[in-house]
Amino acid sequence: MRMLHTSDWHLGRSFHRVSMLEAQREFIEHLVRTVHEREVEAVLVAGDIYDRAVPPLAAIELFDDALHQLAHCGVPTILISGNHDSARRVGVASGLIQQAGIHLRTDPTQCGSPVVVPDAHGDVAFYGLPYLEPSLARAAVGAKRGGHTAVLGAAMDRVRADLATRPAGTRSVVLAHAFVAGGAGSDSERDITVGGVAAVPASVFDGVDYVALGHLHGCQRISERVRYSGSPLAYSFSETTHRKSMWLIDLDADAGVRAERLDCPVPRPLARITGRLDDLLSDSRYDPYEESWVEATLTDPARPHEPMARLTRRFPHVLSLAFVPERTEEASHSSYAQRLRGRTDQQIAEDFVTHVRAGRDADAAECAVLSGAFDDVRAAAVGEALPDGDTADRRGGRRRVPGMRAAGPGAGTGGKTPGAGVRSAHQER
Repeated sequence: MRMLHTSDWHLGRSFHRVSMLEAQREFIEHLVRTVHEREVEAVLVAGDIYDRAVPPLAAIELFDDALHQLAHCGVPTILISGNHDSARRVGVASGLIQQAGIHLRTDPTQCGSPVVVPDAHGDVAFYGLPYLEPSLARAAVGAKRGGHTAVLGAAMDRVRADLATRPAGTRSVVLAHAFVAGGAGSDSERDITVGGVAAVPASVFDGVDYVALGHLHGCQRISERVRYSGSPLAYSFSETTHRKSMWLIDLDADAGVRAERLDCPVPRPLARITGRLDDLLSDSRYDPYEESWVEATLTDPARPHEPMARLTRRFPHVLSLAFVPERTEEASHSSYAQRLRGRTDQQIAEDFVTHVRAGRDADAAECAVLSGAFDDVRAAAVGEALPDGDTADRRGGRRRVPGMRAAGPGAGTGGKTPGAGVRSAHQER
């Protein structure tokens, strides 16, 4: 039995606000071509068909088109729902769709009811285990305890019980959407931790011949018989080193497994670059990334002027910008709290400005704004607000803070909190 194992399509998802719909469409076309060219006998989709429970119309239309193309291939397709999917929505009309050879498995109570596909060597039983949220699926699968391991174990008990009733020599395949111990995650996966434990041991799947996993976005091998296909496209810069692919699995007459990794189309490569802005703009070693989707991390001691606009001139597809300034040796060996001990409120505020701007002190005008804000807050706290923009200082005299209104809640900030006024003045400069 030759099977094509894929998962985590996340139809409708964008990449840093860039629509991935056309890239997803290209992947579907690639998958269908592979089915024809490699004489695939069963297609396995291990969950997270959509990116969210209520997907956009364009994503639904793409999925509908994918189902039609797969049905025209004349090859059985088994799909399960993942933690991003709404199982009930995905499962609508599953009975009718099944007549076209498309088998949607979204109901936990049906874990022990396989799709049986014959080949030249006998039957292969495909068991679809949709994502099993422990609190919701525990009763459905008859688990005695809560938690991912107990619930998935109970579902697998149903699989093994059904398999025991099948004729000798029946081979078995399980589709599951879970975090299996030993797998490597990435930033684009939604956390499924419950009670601090998300990973389940691979041993929970003992007794079956192949396990087609979904959830983790990196293609990986847990064991010879337990594998993740990964997502066909990258959905975060943490996947920069991923090789996006599918598994072509041959299950022979004796249930031996042979696996071949098939690459997926790459709409645009990813790159993570780090350094000072001038270096990123001029160094020839960054030439290969000029047409990549780029995540840039700037290490300049002070934030450069208009860094994104300047980066875009060399890297037109830069999508993410982070700022991690280089610190002096003294700053790197002392905490911010330690550096504030014994300082006045005014000094702390000025030190904070210096801290977040990587060494550039507040100038005289900014210090005046900070001083006036502190005076206004003190005056408001003791009810000593005076008219015409004057405020009471600690000595009981009067002073006028240029550009600031009468003291009181939000004074000097256009009705906002004093802190907001400080930020606005800083931003204007």
